Amino acid sequence: MRWWSVANFVSNAGTWMQLTVQNLLVLQITGSAAATGLSMSVQAAPALLISVFGGAAVDRWPRKLTAAVSQALLGAVAFVTALMVALDRLDMASLMVLAAVTGVIATVDGPACSLLGNDLVPREDVPSAIGVGALVHQAGRLTGAALAGVTVGFLGTAAAYAANGLSFLFVASVIPFLRPARGAVRHVVAAKDRGARDTMSVREGLAFFARRPRLLALAGVTGVSAVFGRNYQLTLAVLVTGPLAGGAGSFGTVSTVLAVGGIVGAVLGARLRRPSVRLVGALAAVGGLLQVVAGLSPSLAVLLVMVLPMAVVESVSDTAGTAVLQTDPPAHLRGRVLGVWGSIGTVWGLGGPPALGLLMELAGARGALIAGGLIIAGTIGAGHLLRERRAAVPRVSPVANLETAA
Repeated sequence: MRWWSVANFVSNAGTWMQLTVQNLLVLQITGSAAATGLSMSVQAAPALLISVFGGAAVDRWPRKLTAAVSQALLGAVAFVTALMVALDRLDMASLMVLAAVTGVIATVDGPACSLLGNDLVPREDVPSAIGVGALVHQAGRLTGAALAGVTVGFLGTAAAYAANGLSFLFVASVIPFLRPARGAVRHVVAAKDRGARDTMSVREGLAFFARRPRLLALAGVTGVSAVFGRNYQLTLAVLVTGPLAGGAGSFGTVSTVLAVGGIVGAVLGARLRRPSVRLVGALAAVGGLLQVVAGLSPSLAVLLVMVLPMAVVESVSDTAGTAVLQTDPPAHLRGRVLGVWGSIGTVWGLGGPPALGLLMELAGARGALIAGGLIIAGTIGAGHLLRERRAAVPRVSPVANLETAA
């Protein structure tokens, strides 16, 4: 697990380095912010369309081999991009194609690597492993964004892509040496299971998700939070530079506090032993109320005080939700459930920013934060009351009805 965490840190740093450089590269090629957003959407679009098939592939194929091959393929795409940049052969069309290919591979790589990490610890430590993964992700994000500017400044744009390619190869080289922990939920596909593999359909994963109230509730909580509360890079940027009369430096400070809060939340989330949907909902509701207070902040100092607990609560909630998602389904269905979740999450990712942008156009930055927070807390509270009311209604069995009639 330590080796896997180190490999993931290197990979995350490389990925965020490339993402940072790619946005700058698109701006350099086209001079259009809209084109930058389009390139991000093109890379995310495959998750919307084929994540369920990627999850099914993860359930069908040996997990270590699947993760190693997908990491190697992502490395190959990064090296091809680096070569094209170095030869000055990269145009917008080829960049879009490479982004789409990356998105397709990621539909398999994401669930494969997530579930592989769970195989490395005992069953009872899976929530902690997910928390460690969140911590590694946040640390890699900070490191990658910082290294992007240094790498481009001294070595050029192509070097950033090449470094990301090397980070993928590092992960691929570590995977063969990983060994499942004693007591872990192992996923092994043997030759004798060929008939069972043939029944591992996408429909089975969709049906399980649709029939599982816990997962549907988790999807609802995460969805309303993602649309109205998680896009702080958008809402807080407008609030800081608008009503609070700050500049880019002030928003940089806010972003740093958000990152620190995410790391603290990941550490706290790693201590969870029995995460539940109820805990996720409670944390999301608290985050919504904190967002309301942040929207009312009269100054940057007050906003900074509110941003830290907002980020902590969000990070713990995400860790708890991921733990539920990866441990609730049976082992043979987890890849497909993660695939379904990938498609749902892409809908929120693509639809959330435009919806929030429209809300800001109508209500302003403060109004969007306040209204969004109230919607989150109100929706989750209403859902909890509805569930409690249904649970309080006595259920009479058909046999009892017959006895009463007799």
